[in-house]
Amino acid sequence: MKEIIVAITGASGAIYAGRLLRALLMGGHSVHLVLSKYGRLLLHEELGFNPDRESVRGFLVRLYGKDLEKGAIREYTVGDQSSTIASGSAMIDGMVIVPCSIKTLSGVANAYADNLIERAADVTLKERRPLVLVVRETPLNLIHLRNMTSVTEAGGTVLPAMPAFYQSPTSFDDLGDFIAGRVLSTFGMEHELFPSWTGLKIKKLEK
Repeated sequence: MKEIIVAITGASGAIYAGRLLRALLMGGHSVHLVLSKYGRLLLHEELGFNPDRESVRGFLVRLYGKDLEKGAIREYTVGDQSSTIASGSAMIDGMVIVPCSIKTLSGVANAYADNLIERAADVTLKERRPLVLVVRETPLNLIHLRNMTSVTEAGGTVLPAMPAFYQSPTSFDDLGDFIAGRVLSTFGMEHELFPSWTGLKIKKLEK
């Protein structure tokens, strides 16, 4: 089982975070969760999280079922840079920011480390551990693209929220699972969230 940091920021796309957390916890992995201020609001607006009445774990179990109790989840305050995951000595297997706002992308690309999300990402890069940024923005300007290049050159993986359709999705959850599966693959985790590409269904097209 792996120890994965999951950070959620304010870019639209809470379904990607929700489906990834579901997959990790159902797989029995340990999640170190950090929500930015707007990431918390995002879960409320797009998935119905009520922080005044429920914990994040309780919310996820309500949303996806009790199978999530197989894994462990620990939440950290975004402003607490004294947390365990702010240090390279913490035995963490990787980190994902999902969805990743352009502001957070910029902070990571420039090693700004102004909060726990940016600091944990900086630590992940310096320790040569997998870092995945699920950037959710369109269109992209040149500054965005240059920041993506900087993160990639530093060893991170930019995994834009661009779900595929060859798996014939029938729901938003299917689209979320595609991105969640791609993240898990980056960490070397096996999954059955969507079928692998096996080639065209029609082998020979008529001219």
